[in-house]
Amino acid sequence: MISTKTLANLRSKVLRTVDIPKLKSKKQGKVRDFYRINDKRILITTDRISAFDRVLGFIPYKGQVLNQLSEFWFDKTRDIVDNHLIEVIHSNVSVVKEAKSYPVEMVVRGYITGVTSTSIWRAYELGERVIYGITFPEGLKKNQQLLTPIITPTTKAEHGKHDERVSHDEILKRKLVPAKVFKKMEEVSLALYKRGNEICKKRGLILVDTKYEFADYKGKLMLIDEIHTPDSSRFWRADSYKERYKKGQEPENFDKEFFRMWYTKQGYRGDGTPPKMSVDLQVKTAQRYIKIYEMITGKRFKGEKYPLENKIKRAVLNYLK
Repeated sequence: MISTKTLANLRSKVLRTVDIPKLKSKKQGKVRDFYRINDKRILITTDRISAFDRVLGFIPYKGQVLNQLSEFWFDKTRDIVDNHLIEVIHSNVSVVKEAKSYPVEMVVRGYITGVTSTSIWRAYELGERVIYGITFPEGLKKNQQLLTPIITPTTKAEHGKHDERVSHDEILKRKLVPAKVFKKMEEVSLALYKRGNEICKKRGLILVDTKYEFADYKGKLMLIDEIHTPDSSRFWRADSYKERYKKGQEPENFDKEFFRMWYTKQGYRGDGTPPKMSVDLQVKTAQRYIKIYEMITGKRFKGEKYPLENKIKRAVLNYLK
């Protein structure tokens, strides 16, 4: 594991963004910079970290973990659904197929948990019992396993805005996704979640919940963005979950929930000016991201030497020659 001191010292060298002057089509999401080149897209995963739909800072090695974990999972699930990955040309950079994305994020949940406005526990805690069009019984407790995994879609918000809860019926009524396509998205999402949990179980983990994004590629459904990363998913340690749940303790997690909960304890849930993250928070978040990479892949994480900007520029330009 990379030392605490090293991670703390890397805070000033993190990958914030990448500008490639020769390419004039740069756009930015919360975490990724991307350039469109004909029918392809260059995805650069930075070290930016977001929560509550806001970019709140930077975490060393976060971009590398996300990009390499997605590569791992795309390979493990391509028999379920096609994905957009063509090639990884740098630890932080993927070349993917350009496709028309659907404006809905498919969130699959196996447990009732979370602190964000779109989480089912947050809504349940505030007294709601019909959430995302699904009726929940009385007496549920935070972090309790659901009888069966459920799909709780959200709209895909523009940068700087909040995702919104949306039900199955609302999606069809608003014609956000064609009915046949949405049915396929539901089937594929549950299959991906099942595969993810099967693999995680072998690694001593629970895939608690996760989100998937899809696009239309030449008339076929295609998985895009990322899959089963600590940004898009919650992971709990399996061997301690039951005991900690019985005691009313939070599960041991290896995802962004630790990061979200730090802000929640400061009274921040996405509105107003966020508190400045501590060095300790940055380091511990980096350690969690690295740990989950190693647990899932079974490989030792080998961090790229910072700074990364020039190396990424060269990798992209060499690829395009």
